[in-house]
Amino acid sequence: MNDLKELSIQEIASLIYMDWTMEKVSYSARPYLDAMTYLDSIDDKYMLDSGKSIVTYFLSNASAWRGDVAKEVKAELKKRIK
Repeated sequence: MNDLKELSIQEIASLIYMDWTMEKVSYSARPYLDAMTYLDSIDDKYMLDSGKSIVTYFLSNASAWRGDVAKEVKAELKKRIK
């Protein structure tokens, strides 16, 4: 896997889409994952929402996404929102 620290939020979102097949993406996580495709960093905004809140809400709604990739990506996103 790519070094996640070097990837933008939108690149991480692409990884998530590749790993968590579209028909299985939780309906509650999908809007936040879609919004993440417009973010370069956690400091960006999408519409009226901060990147930090979008990623936080994605993480809180992505509990159904599991596996090695999910574990690594979630850990990296959690680091970024701290």
